Amino acid sequence: MARATWLLGATTLVGASLAVWFYVDNRALRAALAHPAPPAPSVVVAAPALPPPSPAVPATRTTAPVAHTAAGPVPSLPAPPSETEARMDRRARRTEEFAAMFGRLDGESEADYKARIQPMISAGLMVPRVKLEEQRKIAQDKAHVTPEQSARLDQAFDKVYGDVLDFTNKAIGDGQLSPYERNVSGWLEYAGGLGGILNDANGQIGKILDPAQIRTMSDAGFEWGEYLGVKAPWEKLAAPPPRRK
Repeated sequence: MARATWLLGATTLVGASLAVWFYVDNRALRAALAHPAPPAPSVVVAAPALPPPSPAVPATRTTAPVAHTAAGPVPSLPAPPSETEARMDRRARRTEEFAAMFGRLDGESEADYKARIQPMISAGLMVPRVKLEEQRKIAQDKAHVTPEQSARLDQAFDKVYGDVLDFTNKAIGDGQLSPYERNVSGWLEYAGGLGGILNDANGQIGKILDPAQIRTMSDAGFEWGEYLGVKAPWEKLAAPPPRRK
């Protein structure tokens, strides 16, 4: 259970990125529904009237009116894509949009990338960080955590954050975590390694707080895994390598 909690907190950043991803896609869909493309204009031209049949000649069957456009007969429409094809198209489009947002732009240096991305990450995590800091204070008060214990926790977390950033930067540099492609196996492998680092943090907390304090904070609704996942300085992550051409 503790390991699952840490993994949940560790994947907070991935969840935030996917939220941006789905937001971009939903915004495009809403725009398409609000402003549908007008149907192609067509002109219906009735067939010319035939002269009345001669009494000696039996009446022939008249031709029904045929719809024409100005350029000729109305072309037949292609079959609409299946639900699976449409879903795959949206997935491919979201991948490209995500790459354009979180990948390196053409000619963009690492410094320029950080200047573009860091404010976005800080703004996205600002509110959750404030709320979790308040929750930690309330939970610590209920568990009677002393100021000395709280300071020792912060010192232990500094090392955890450093390990997490080093591990994540290596995964980014190796392409295990890439904004340019879907690498589910790489994500799972990364989550497993990150879970091990954060599980060690759980042991550090157990050396500072007694079991009753940990249980009291948990009963109050506070999760250390969620706290560490949001409070980690993700703004310091290295830029991904440029996209291969």
